[in-house]
Amino acid sequence: MQHAVGSPLPPPHQPGHGPAVGWSPAAHQPGPPQGPAPVPPPPPPAPGYPTAPLRAPAPHPGPAPGQGPQPHAAPGQGAQQPSAAPRQAPGPQQPPVAPSAPSAPPVPETTGHVPLPPGGPVAVPSVPPATAAPDPTTTTLAVLLIGPAGAGKTSVAKYWADHRRVPTAHISLDDVREWVRSGFADPQTGWNEHSEAQYRLARRTCGFSARNFLANGISCILDDAVFPDRPVVGLGGWKRHVGPGLLPVVLLPGLDIVLERNAERSGNRRLTDEEVARIHGRMAGWYGSGLPIIDNSQLDVPETAYLLDEVLSRSIASPPNW
Repeated sequence: MQHAVGSPLPPPHQPGHGPAVGWSPAAHQPGPPQGPAPVPPPPPPAPGYPTAPLRAPAPHPGPAPGQGPQPHAAPGQGAQQPSAAPRQAPGPQQPPVAPSAPSAPPVPETTGHVPLPPGGPVAVPSVPPATAAPDPTTTTLAVLLIGPAGAGKTSVAKYWADHRRVPTAHISLDDVREWVRSGFADPQTGWNEHSEAQYRLARRTCGFSARNFLANGISCILDDAVFPDRPVVGLGGWKRHVGPGLLPVVLLPGLDIVLERNAERSGNRRLTDEEVARIHGRMAGWYGSGLPIIDNSQLDVPETAYLLDEVLSRSIASPPNW
């Protein structure tokens, strides 16, 4: 028997059983309509039949930027669900593809390129009027150390450059001349046009190097056996290569000291005693030339370098005429 109105009666309670399954008195009270009943989970598959794994439904996209919230469905109407895509058999999962980054600007081929100022002739250093003598250890200078073979030019020049308080380069004429390997013209085997050309080329290369160093604030000291009786090749050539601001200083120890130091040399830098005596005799022409001369016969290298600073201080204050 059914009632015309009202909700159905609950099933009868049988002795020995618990309360009716799925019965809730609150569900049959009058009130607002409830949502759809929850869907029970699917039964487990029968053994022996493979099944495809279930995938979580894609989240519903929210409102686009700049739009308001979507309107709710009217009462009594369910939300419209998009049609489900056909289920496909599982396959190998592909790794997610990362979005491509924007291409970087092309890198120039040159790395560490620093523009350098062009090297020009070195002018005479200008010293402001002052009561104290200028300090040659903190001034950018271009020095030419002159002397015969065995005078100690290379040793003094290296020590002086190493112990200055400002950057200083030592440019040795013999080292630059010996860059020539094949076809090297050794003056010991005889002075000819080839050895003369290589010396001229080495002097010009040293002058270019000195001008480049000085243009970038680095002092230079060069050493060469310049003869006073050949001004065009000697001081005149160095003035053309470096500039009028070059400060020449002569190292001229006694002949016995020069012969002793020359005997300690080896290779093509060691000359015969006759050649050393001849060069030393020609160097004596610097006396009376107006150039500063240092007799380092009884001085070691540090003492000679200290005396060189004093001579340069006087040369800066009153440059010699040469």
